Parts: sequence; C-alpha cells; structure tokens
Amino acid sequence: MAVRVECACGATYDLKDEYAGRKVACARCGAAIQVPLPAAPQDAIFDRDKFLLRQKFMSLTGEKYHVWDDQGHELLYVERPYHTGRGLLALFAALGTAIVSVIIVVSVAGAVHGSALQAVIGCVGAAAAIAATVAVAVLCLAKRHVTFYRDDARTQRLLDIIQLAKFHALTATYTVKDAVGNDLAVLRKHYVYDLFRKRWYCYKPSGEAWCVIKEDSFILSLLRRFLGSFFGVLRTNFIFTEPATGNVLGEFNRKFTILDRYVLDMTADPARKIDRRVALAVGVMLDTGERR
Repeated sequence: MAVRVECACGATYDLKDEYAGRKVACARCGAAIQVPLPAAPQDAIFDRDKFLLRQKFMSLTGEKYHVWDDQGHELLYVERPYHTGRGLLALFAALGTAIVSVIIVVSVAGAVHGSALQAVIGCVGAAAAIAATVAVAVLCLAKRHVTFYRDDARTQRLLDIIQLAKFHALTATYTVKDAVGNDLAVLRKHYVYDLFRKRWYCYKPSGEAWCVIKEDSFILSLLRRFLGSFFGVLRTNFIFTEPATGNVLGEFNRKFTILDRYVLDMTADPARKIDRRVALAVGVMLDTGERR
C-alpha cells in the first residue's frame, strides 16, 4: 500500500511502504518530509462513549486498572509500573552523592583561612551538593510509561502513554501513541494552575489545541484545597471542554466507593470530536497523574 505525503511547497508523493517512518527530500524544494507510519486500525473496543475504570487495590508492582463497558464486560487492562528497583537505586545513589558532596565541601572549607571565605564555600558547596544529589537521583530513575493491553495476560498492546521527562518541575508532558507507534495526542499539565483548579491540556500531533480537561467547578476546587475530599463528598471530578467555546464534551467522575472506581462519560460529544482512545488515556492520567 502506498503512503501519501505532502510537502509544505504543495508537492505530493505516493511512496512505498518501506519509506514509512523515515524522512525523504522533496524533489521540488529539497525540504525534508517526515513520512508517517501506517495508521493502526481503530479497535472496536474504543468505539463507545462510556468506560468504567477500577484501580487494582494493593498492587506492589505498579498502578493497574481494569476497564469495562457500561454492561460490565471487561475491555482493557492498563498498567503503569513503579520500577521499584530503579527507585531504590536512585535513593541510595542520591544518599551516596549527598554524603560525598558534604565531605568534599567540609574538607575544602576547612583547608582555607578566613571565616568569610569558609562561609562562601559552604553556601556554594551546599547548593552544588543539592544540585548534584537531585541530578543523580533523576538520572537513576525510570520513566513511568502507561500501557493499555487487551487483557491482563498482556497478549496485545493497544495504546501507550509515554512520559517525556523523568523530572517535572513546572510542566509535565506525555505523548499518547497507538498500537503501531503513531502519535495520537500530546497531554500537558502545568502544576502552577493546580493551586486553584487542576487542569490538563490536550493537543493534536499537529500542535492544535484539542481540549482542556479541568476540575468540574472552580468553587468546589477551592473547597477541596481547604477541606480535602471531606469524607468523599468533595470527590475530585473533571470535565472535558472545547478550547474555543468552553462547551463540555465529557466527564470523568469518581464514584462514591471505598476502592477507586471511575466513570469516563463522553456522551456529550456525539460528533466524536475527541478520539475515544485519547479520552481514555486522559482518564487514566487524571488518576495516576494526579495521585488521587
């Protein structure tokens, strides 16, 4: 099957499958053109408006979810590993770095004369020690990707959420990919906004804004900051909205249960403006990414 690509200059080409995923030069203008991978066929599992999610309780190896339809039929199994071994390695490496850094700073400060110079060396050394400790810890940590499987036997991978950076300072970014590795969406979260109202931004691979996902109410979000969940009464729920109009396209609600159970309801989007694979990926991140 030929893969059709179009250059910014307007030239179009039908290329053989062997060029999929590679870059080719435009014969007209010489610009590099990224040839897309063949699209994965849309699985019927995602062809619905409601998904029920339940997190597996007391899992030691990672965050795990089972996904059902609204009739109670199991659809998917979702997993986000903890990478405990890498976490312990990062902890011990950070402790070792901190101890060595302190010894070096104390030795250098003790070798010079003058209290003012020692104070400067101490301050600079402390800052350098902290930076080195954090850098070593981040270097040793593993990225925590999310994988969607057809069942808990992991017989078939259907979807991935790729964590782009190990350490998130102000912004966290994730890429949603289909079964063959094509980009479906980019999810971005700004932690500063969480002070008032939690929100995520979803973009198409082209960079166009797709939807904004935020807490269901500004007033309720402020109450949650002071009262927490208030025994489950102020459960953190989210709505999917159009960036331009603010129209609600869907909801992600936590059910009033002891264990974590959620409902992703996209019935407010009958035109399917939001790809259901992307909506479900967002739903999982609204739990594991928010540490609810």
